[in-house]
Amino acid sequence: MNVLIWIAAAVLTAWSIAVHLWVQSPVMQFFVSSAAVIPLAAIMGRATEAIAARSGERLGGLLSATFGNAVELIIGIFSLKDGLIPLVKSSITGSIISNLLFVLGLSFFVGGLRHPIQKFNVRVARSHGSMLMLGIGVAFVVPTAFAYGQPHISPVLSYGAAAVSLAVYLLGLYFSLFTHRELFQAIQHEEDDAQVSSRPVLVHVALLAASTVLVSLESDWLVGSVRSIADQLGWSEVFIGVVVVAIIGNAAEHASAVWMAWKNRMDLSLEIAVGSTLQVAMFIAPVLFFIGALMGVPFTFAFTWPEVVSMMAAVLLVVVLVMDGESNWLEGAMAFGAYVVLAAGFYSLPG
Repeated sequence: MNVLIWIAAAVLTAWSIAVHLWVQSPVMQFFVSSAAVIPLAAIMGRATEAIAARSGERLGGLLSATFGNAVELIIGIFSLKDGLIPLVKSSITGSIISNLLFVLGLSFFVGGLRHPIQKFNVRVARSHGSMLMLGIGVAFVVPTAFAYGQPHISPVLSYGAAAVSLAVYLLGLYFSLFTHRELFQAIQHEEDDAQVSSRPVLVHVALLAASTVLVSLESDWLVGSVRSIADQLGWSEVFIGVVVVAIIGNAAEHASAVWMAWKNRMDLSLEIAVGSTLQVAMFIAPVLFFIGALMGVPFTFAFTWPEVVSMMAAVLLVVVLVMDGESNWLEGAMAFGAYVVLAAGFYSLPG
């Protein structure tokens, strides 16, 4: 890896730690932590690329998404412990629409500027589309619709939706990684310049894990400073959870997907963006539901109607865009534009 990236990551991370411990200025913390995330994101992206070169795009993207979402799971558990159920749901909503529209849209757009038409495995796209319709279109919409005016139904439906989502997600991993692995091979391009590192895969996994831990710390400080700034600007908690926290909290993961698209590795970019969405909807959310049940916290899959409509709109648009196995910068602009409209809608909600 470029020595300058390592130096920048070390200097900016040390600077942000110093600001957090001694300066304690929300404004300075925001800008320093934002700067620190950039080289750390580059390290995560290159570690993910090295893993994918040795183990395949599917596993590389899955590891990147898993390390990125581990932070969300931990934050969600502590939020449930404090009874912050609306914040947990808004964070889930934000992760889904930001990954599907903001990240994938930006990936399509940035990649399309360099490569007019980018191709990816259409079987993977169709599989992801089907899983999205189940994990969001059924598991979230049905409990919300049936619980409308009948809140006593929501816990029962949520148990079924959480169990089915978790089971199908695990079956999907087994399907793509073992029984039908050959169907999920990445498309090779002349532009692919990924070199197989001489280091063992475990070294890159450890590097990915370490950079994820540092990014999680930076993201935590960043989100804390954003909340202080947002209070001064009068932003609502829903807008903060759905838009601001979702983008900043997953900044490194987002950067990895865009970087892979720029290098014309769309299978890996798609796996990071959409795979992360599936993991949030079909693994993180069910796990948080069952943990909430053990804690005695009434966390269900009944979301607010703006959240449900936003998630379904994102799913339907992405399913249409990826079904042909190709992408271009205009499709990216459409997805990103849809995200801007949804973000404006959440911004207009009262605090």
